[in-house]
Amino acid sequence: MTKFLVPGVASAVVGLVLGAAAIFGATAVAADNTRPDIDRSGNADSSVLNQVEYGSR
Repeated sequence: MTKFLVPGVASAVVGLVLGAAAIFGATAVAADNTRPDIDRSGNADSSVLNQVEYGSR
């Protein structure tokens, strides 16, 4: 019985550890948690949020 039980438990533990590492690793690689820089080079008098509005409204 231990001939099958010990390798089976070891395989399950190794599978769980590798699976958890793969999930956390993929999540860390795919995470995009940086804020983009805001372009403030537009003319504040002629634009709203740097989007020029043409004509009078």
